[in-house]
Amino acid sequence: MPAPLAIGLVAHDDKKAALVDWAVAHETYLKGKALFATGTTGGRILDALPHLDLVRLKSGPLGGDQQLGAMIAEGRLDVLIFFVDPLSPQPHDVDVKALIRMATLANIPFACNPATADLIVGGRPA
Repeated sequence: MPAPLAIGLVAHDDKKAALVDWAVAHETYLKGKALFATGTTGGRILDALPHLDLVRLKSGPLGGDQQLGAMIAEGRLDVLIFFVDPLSPQPHDVDVKALIRMATLANIPFACNPATADLIVGGRPA
C-alpha cells in the first residue's frame, strides 16, 4: 500500500482564516492524508477540524517554513498549500522565499491561494 499523500499547510497571518475555511470545505479530501502545518496555522486548522491527523511544526518565523522546505528537499512532501499575503511585509520573508523556491525546484504542486488549492485537490475554483 503506498504512503498517503503528504501535504504542507501554511498561511500568513491575514490568510489563516481563509486557509481554515478552505480546509473545512475540503475536509473529506484531507482525511487520510499526511498533513503537516506550521505551528499557528496548524493550531487554527485543528481547532476547526480536531479529528484530522495533522503534525504541527514550529511557527513559520521560528523555523516552520524551513522545516517544510527540508521536507520538500528530502522528498517527503508532495504538495504545498501556502496562502500568501502579498500586501503585508513579512519579517521572515527570506524563509518564505526559500520555501517557495524549494517547492518550485522540486516541481511539486504549490498553491498560493484558494482557487489554485481547489484545482490541486480536484475541485473547481470558487
